[in-house]
Amino acid sequence: MRGLLLLAVIVLLVVFVWPVVRTRLERLVRARLAEHESRDQLVKDPVCGTYVVRSRAIRDEAGGRSVYFCSQRCAARFTEQERSA
Repeated sequence: MRGLLLLAVIVLLVVFVWPVVRTRLERLVRARLAEHESRDQLVKDPVCGTYVVRSRAIRDEAGGRSVYFCSQRCAARFTEQERSA
């Protein structure tokens, strides 16, 4: 009798809890994939036109937006151009 009760509880847990757990796991996986994809996206250096992987690029803020550079040299040239403009 206890075995049947235990089996019923397990079945109820699987039926009602598993969909919630599965949904949260799927959201977590999707969020991680989106983060990974955006981090490895190619971005264009506005100074020299080179494409760089975003996770390896040098990031700076300009005009309220993020700007990515292939090197410190390009970042410095961009800053100089912004000051003179």
